[in-house]
Amino acid sequence: MRRIAAAIFGVGVAMVVASAVGCTKLPPPTPLAELNAQQTRGYNVYQAHCAQCHNDRTNDPLNGQSLRGIFKKQYLASGAPANDDRVMDAVLYGRAMMPALGSAMTPLERADLMAYLHTL
Repeated sequence: MRRIAAAIFGVGVAMVVASAVGCTKLPPPTPLAELNAQQTRGYNVYQAHCAQCHNDRTNDPLNGQSLRGIFKKQYLASGAPANDDRVMDAVLYGRAMMPALGSAMTPLERADLMAYLHTL
């Protein structure tokens, strides 16, 4: 009986870990050629401020986590909900090794960046 309980517990732990690390298949990002004007501006902001540390179109991490599918997941890597407020907080104020970028972007650039991140 203990072996069965231990096996069931082990499977449950494995499922929780798998879901936490994002073992779900994400739909592909919107092709660059299909972005609207705001999303295209956001892509340019991303290239200027984010691309050196974060991949956007692959799951491979660079210096920071990949941002592919950032809003298609329930939670961010930090455990915070994957929503506009939490992502913008990270952009504005930084987090862990990520520097604060709030003063490096205008409010319009931040809005454009968020529009682009929603296409990933």
